[in-house]
Amino acid sequence: MSGRIHLSSPDIGAEEEEAVLSALRSGWIAPLGPHVDKFESDLAALTERRHAVALSSGTAALHLGLLTLDVGEGDSVITSTLTFAATANAIVYTRARPVFVDADSTGNMNPALLRLAVEDQGNHGRRVAAILPVDLFGKMADHESIRNIANEFAIPVLTDAAESLGASREGQSAGSTGSAAAVSFNGNKIITTSGGGALLTDDGEIAQRARYLATQARQPTRHYEHVDIGYNYRLSNLLAALGSSQLRRLPAMIERRRTHRLMYREIFHEVPGVTVFGGPDGSDGNGPTRDNFWLTSIIVDAQVAGWSADDLITHLERADIEARPIWKPMHLQPIFASSDCYVDGTSESFFECGLSLPSGSSLGPADTQRIRAAIMGFLEGGREK
Repeated sequence: MSGRIHLSSPDIGAEEEEAVLSALRSGWIAPLGPHVDKFESDLAALTERRHAVALSSGTAALHLGLLTLDVGEGDSVITSTLTFAATANAIVYTRARPVFVDADSTGNMNPALLRLAVEDQGNHGRRVAAILPVDLFGKMADHESIRNIANEFAIPVLTDAAESLGASREGQSAGSTGSAAAVSFNGNKIITTSGGGALLTDDGEIAQRARYLATQARQPTRHYEHVDIGYNYRLSNLLAALGSSQLRRLPAMIERRRTHRLMYREIFHEVPGVTVFGGPDGSDGNGPTRDNFWLTSIIVDAQVAGWSADDLITHLERADIEARPIWKPMHLQPIFASSDCYVDGTSESFFECGLSLPSGSSLGPADTQRIRAAIMGFLEGGREK
């Protein structure tokens, strides 16, 4: 055995190394520079947006996106409960109130429960300042239905596309939906700048406001003049060079992850009680949709399978292979226990019965052989009772 296999390790090669060295040698070391400009242009083209603002993290993109939509203290922001904490945390940064909505069978926001949440918040006299759907594990949510509800009630949408760059649904690219969208380039994402993110929008005023706030809200004067609270949120020129290099390799990295999805579908094809999220081509049976295969996750019916998701996680951990439960829903997190939620048990069931398996594009043949052998050994009775 040669080292730990992680869920989604960075996929970095000679091309990225040369890009960062080139940026270093250019003298553009400090934040901003030609590589930032190029990265933003490349991102905008990929996501079919007019503007991209490169930032220090996906969380920063969510925070600025909410601020540019005038979300503030006391407002309600309706978001997915099945997500990472960063989504909800960004809402709290604005002093707004996160309101959680359960998932549908794909793991993404349930539009019927979204409508219920919007109507109920209004009935209680609460201003819904934004809707913040999350694209779970690289699969785009039902943004058409979400947009229709948002338009009906005149509520702006900020899309959390942190996990879905490169995916598509009904002819739309991930990051292209909503008044603005946030993407992430954290080390475990489909492409990485080690840390980083971006805000994507077609609205020039939103982009201009985000850039202003992200550079400490400096006024265009000779001295330092400030009339707004600002943030140090811009992405560095060095990391943008890495990002542009990663973007060029995105199609190949998606295809590598797709081969891992196919392997897991083959392994679990005839295993009773196990369901693999997403089809072999990344579709979910609901029209022309394709995810980016960021993570492959399975749902285990323990009564049928005879073992639980936690049993498999424990077995893989003994083989030094990382696997994790699906996100614990935000409405079950202690910090958000008092938040309003509109749930039907779907997300809680995914958390209790689901796990995500190693899916990174950096996994080589030896890694996948280890993973296959470990899972097959478990399925053939090699697990501890």
